[in-house]
Amino acid sequence: MAIKKQMTLNLTDAEMNVLELLCEKKELSKTALIRQAIKLYQLVDDRMENGDKLIFENIKKKEKLELKVL
Repeated sequence: MAIKKQMTLNLTDAEMNVLELLCEKKELSKTALIRQAIKLYQLVDDRMENGDKLIFENIKKKEKLELKVL
């Protein structure tokens, strides 16, 4: 079992509101949601380092949007 470490995360009111709304919507704790966000960011970062692009496609509007991550 992995050793867990604790950290303090300071968020603005707006950021905390978004976090709380997402937690309600997904029925997740704040910790679980943050863990998922880290895993997703790692996946996106790994793929982009290998030359892949992250593209959102809206089939109804026939639009594509490339997301650039700094």
